[in-house]
Amino acid sequence: MARPGVLPWTLGDRVVVALNDGFLAASLGLVQGIPVDEAACLQRDGFRSAETPRITVNAFLILGGRAPVLVDAGMGSGGPATLGHLPSALRACGLAPEDIGTVLVTHLHSDHIGGLVGPDGAASFPNAEVVIPEAEAAYWLADGAEARAPDAAKAGFRRAVALAATYGDRLRRAGAGEVLPGIEAVPAPGHTPGHTAYRVQSGDRSLLIWGDVVHLPAIQFARPEVGLTFDVDGAVAAATRKRILDRAAAERSLVAGMHLDFPALGYVRRDGAGFAWVPEQWSVAS
Repeated sequence: MARPGVLPWTLGDRVVVALNDGFLAASLGLVQGIPVDEAACLQRDGFRSAETPRITVNAFLILGGRAPVLVDAGMGSGGPATLGHLPSALRACGLAPEDIGTVLVTHLHSDHIGGLVGPDGAASFPNAEVVIPEAEAAYWLADGAEARAPDAAKAGFRRAVALAATYGDRLRRAGAGEVLPGIEAVPAPGHTPGHTAYRVQSGDRSLLIWGDVVHLPAIQFARPEVGLTFDVDGAVAAATRKRILDRAAAERSLVAGMHLDFPALGYVRRDGAGFAWVPEQWSVAS
């Protein structure tokens, strides 16, 4: 019997809860900037499958403010059966969709916003404000954006437009800086033009929820120049990844990611010419 992926962590006066939405069955054919056989070797060295690599999908719940805040919303019901488990994770936290006060969106790919709109076209979080990075909205919601997009990408643009129409005046566009008390938007472009991380500050502790900086941990920590076909601008995404990994390692800061292996909180350390992932130590008191 499937059990909800839920794990809470104390962050100063707040609690951050890692929520697992499931995983996407992928292929190393998605990897760019490295030969497939080298990517396969890195996967195996990381005790991960080279034949059927999985991309974990997470979201994060932030408690301790005026109302619960959700960072991303998973795939929803429009994807494969391996995804769409966020609603059961929220129920395991004792929360109903009506309890969510704000949803912060890292970017508008379907595995991050699909869960915002139900199969009936209604808002999944009826009382929530949805915050979208300004540069992300400018890319996905611009007049004629769908018509200019390649055929394979048109559905993503339609999904973004449907999201905006569903939430209407509860959709807020935000730039860099504070978006909620104690939560700062940090631009991290490349994967998409407006891809954004969110830094949560509570007391003397902080957490950077970095969105899609890393998709395949066994490969991209060791080789941060490696991207995926999902990246809108691969060169910018690689530069962003190197910059964020380098800063996280230098500052020994706590980070979290939507595609890091659940529960997806930890630290980055330098390892030769690349980096390595060090999971945070969890305890009941966390």
